[in-house]
Amino acid sequence: MKVIRCVKHEPLDTGSICMTRRKFLQVLILMPVLVRPAIAKSNASMRQQLQYQNTPEGAMSCRSCLEFLAGNSEQQAGRCKLIPDDDEIAPNGYCIKWNTM
Repeated sequence: MKVIRCVKHEPLDTGSICMTRRKFLQVLILMPVLVRPAIAKSNASMRQQLQYQNTPEGAMSCRSCLEFLAGNSEQQAGRCKLIPDDDEIAPNGYCIKWNTM
């Protein structure tokens, strides 16, 4: 069994966690890659096809459409079943596929 030393006079076996400065810096450098914040996505081509706009058309808005999947709050952007890979749909938005049936 191999014994390594991380701290003076404290032997550790190879199954223990031993964080050296070099290993710590490697982990620190990789941290932004490993812990990425969620990035909002937009599907511009599909928005254009459906003539999506960020403002309502009279009383018709995404909030009242059956295809709209609301965000975490009433004012937060959500998603639309008809526009894949897009999570920036405004609750007050509108497109030509607006549906309440």
